[in-house]
Amino acid sequence: MTKTVRVFLLLLVVSSACSSFKKTTVTAPPAPDTTAVADLGIIEDSVEEVAVPPRPAEPVYPYRAEEPRTFDLIHTRLEVSFDWAKQYLHGEAELTLSPWFYPQSTLALDARGFDLHSVQLITDTSERPLTYDYDGEKITIQLERSYARTDTFQVMIVYTAKPNELPEGGSAAITSDKGLYFINPLGTDPDKPQQIWTQGETQGSRCWFPTIDQPNERCTQEMYITVDDRFKTLSNGSLIYSQSNADGTRTDYWSQELPHAPYLFMMAVGEFAVVEDEWRDLDVNYYVEPKYAAHAKAVFGDTPAMMEFFSQKLGVDYPWAKYAQVVVREYVSGAMENTSASVFMDDLQLTTRETLDTDWDFIVAHELFHQWFGDLVTCESWSNLALNEGFANYSEYLWAEHEHGRDAADYSGLSEKMQYLSEAQTKQVPIIRYHYADREDMFDSHSYAKAGRVIHMLRKYVGDEAFFESLRTYLTRYQFQSVEINNLRLVFEEVTGQDLNWFFNQWFLQPGHPQLRVQHTFSGDSLRVKVWQEQDTTQSPVFRLPLALEVWMGDQPLELPIEIEKSYQEFTFRLPSAPNLVLFDAEQQLLGTVEHQKTTDELIFQYLHSDKFEPRYEALDQLQSGTNRPQIADMMERALHDPFWALREQALNYFSNVDEASFAAIRPTIRQLALDDTVSSVRATALETLASFENPADQSLFREALQDRSYMVIAAALTAYVESGASDVVQVVQPFQKEDNEHIVNFLADYYAQEAQPENFTWFQKQLATRPAQMRYLLAQYLGQYLMNVPDTTLQQEGIDLLASLARADANEYVRLSSYQALGLLVETSDAVAPLRRQIKEEEASERLKRLYEFMP
Repeated sequence: MTKTVRVFLLLLVVSSACSSFKKTTVTAPPAPDTTAVADLGIIEDSVEEVAVPPRPAEPVYPYRAEEPRTFDLIHTRLEVSFDWAKQYLHGEAELTLSPWFYPQSTLALDARGFDLHSVQLITDTSERPLTYDYDGEKITIQLERSYARTDTFQVMIVYTAKPNELPEGGSAAITSDKGLYFINPLGTDPDKPQQIWTQGETQGSRCWFPTIDQPNERCTQEMYITVDDRFKTLSNGSLIYSQSNADGTRTDYWSQELPHAPYLFMMAVGEFAVVEDEWRDLDVNYYVEPKYAAHAKAVFGDTPAMMEFFSQKLGVDYPWAKYAQVVVREYVSGAMENTSASVFMDDLQLTTRETLDTDWDFIVAHELFHQWFGDLVTCESWSNLALNEGFANYSEYLWAEHEHGRDAADYSGLSEKMQYLSEAQTKQVPIIRYHYADREDMFDSHSYAKAGRVIHMLRKYVGDEAFFESLRTYLTRYQFQSVEINNLRLVFEEVTGQDLNWFFNQWFLQPGHPQLRVQHTFSGDSLRVKVWQEQDTTQSPVFRLPLALEVWMGDQPLELPIEIEKSYQEFTFRLPSAPNLVLFDAEQQLLGTVEHQKTTDELIFQYLHSDKFEPRYEALDQLQSGTNRPQIADMMERALHDPFWALREQALNYFSNVDEASFAAIRPTIRQLALDDTVSSVRATALETLASFENPADQSLFREALQDRSYMVIAAALTAYVESGASDVVQVVQPFQKEDNEHIVNFLADYYAQEAQPENFTWFQKQLATRPAQMRYLLAQYLGQYLMNVPDTTLQQEGIDLLASLARADANEYVRLSSYQALGLLVETSDAVAPLRRQIKEEEASERLKRLYEFMP
């Protein structure tokens, strides 16, 4: 599962080249001589622990145990058809079960909001009705006798599922929990296709078929899906056959022969184009709307290469009968890793040209890696969710490293670290936690981003060979089983021969992260490094941190191992001369914060000599405001040619803040980047940098950039041209007004909001009716600004009514939130807005949104 929050982040991953520098690793003191480091040694001192003000404790929540196993669900056979008008599913479920260990005479099944028509025991010779109780959540069935664990029996349940009649639920990550979704069910919206799709995680499967809806359960599966003949279907496993029916419908029979958890059951129905691909001898297909068929491989085409890479890297081949990826409308999350058939939000429907600006490989890799971590081996409880999501997040790093180089991977890693640290400002809990308010709370940056970074540290600690051998053993030993964190630890201990309790305890089972303050000084022949752990140790551990310092003597780096395990430590090294740079955490793998003051000269040296992304990024970032030093400008100019695109962008940001005289010398280089850089986001940033100086001489370049293949660049050029004050802006913008690319739409929304012409209101109406959730989220904000500026009061009221309808009824929580915020801009424009917002807040069914609304003016 990819968190919904990622819908609103566009992460661009492109090719990069890594600088390489020879590095000498010092593992023992070398013999003294006159040319090398002399008499290298470490002296370690400890002093009193530093007092840190405590932070408020996290609330105490109940213990969440793994669900007890009373029955083993062996097989599920489903026959389903649909009432589109009522948005009902008509189903027949045949379940094969056996008691887990103790004899059982009562069977409880999860089933939310069904109409039950019959419950029967199926034998070879008869179908006998069974007595049952149903409370709308569980069917409690009285079996006709007590069954022993050596017995197997079958029950059949005929039912109607009514997901739209269920109460509102969900989380920030998965914004709805009704399991089964009908999109444009009557076909009345010409801008949307008719679709049906499912979302099982965490407990949505029980909303469309009866089951034991827990992650520690698993079964094989058959599904017969009856639909109008115009629709395609997709489910887990293989399509065995399709049968035409006399009434114009068709029944597709899908079979999943290997067991998996019920939350991974899936179904999708729609008028999809199926774009065929393959990996080895397996079908790899992409289900998209027909107009995107020619472009599907531009988005998903790396999938076979990923399957090969992950299979080789893990030592375990992709385990399922096929792999399909389907894009659906109005999805309630970013994506979902259903076994052999992942579902994606409609943001992934792009043209080939649009993929120049937006690379979705990270989300494709994430859901694919789940086919091993989550589907083949499944967390036994949501407390252990990170065993699914942490590894899936880490796959994004692995793929970026393999395909684009370490700079790209470390850029991804820094994004993950910052995502976790942002959440940690208000929430610090263990990654693996058995106490929580609601299972949906587990879908946070701890389970995803922090877990992925911790897995990276584990890899760096044990080394690549042991890391991947441990993963191979883990996947092989626990395939088709459910696991907890200790299963992973024990495998790593078995492979490495080391006790790793300390690592797993402090990183997975305790909250927080190290917050380090580092100082270094050189005197005589000694380098002294002081390290303080300044996190609140009443609630977080004093971390054990096996790290290394990278000490640069001229152009030669020395790697000096250290181990931090106290609140305060000092490390002393004898060196022949003062180092040019001391870089803490040589591998740049630590999850935490490090405050390490460096001089300007040290930061410049750091950028010019480090072969890793984060130190170069840190140097550029910290020197952004250092405009008074020629050496800084020289470094930034060199960074404009950095092999990694994100650092070229960082340097461009520096030059947008220098004075006009300083900018004049660098202008030709930036103009060249705007036209020729291989990465569209760099070209766009170069245009923005040029625009910040409002030089009329650049207008012709902005016009030239409108011919770029990248929509991102065109949008930047349009913005720059508008801001340049050119007299023909209206004529230049006009040809782009019918473009439907998100970058152009975003530009137009901003442009129209500022111009506030009444005739542009219909444009906002159309965009808000047809765009994916991410764009509606932004468009609602722009509409609010537009309505603030437009002079027509009648039009203002129409716009207020439109925002109110979105705030009340949009299927996506974030769009409702954005629309409610946009109405807040209009409180002083219309007396009716304040009571309208109060009414919307009272009517809102989502408790999350209600809580957020309490903090909004």
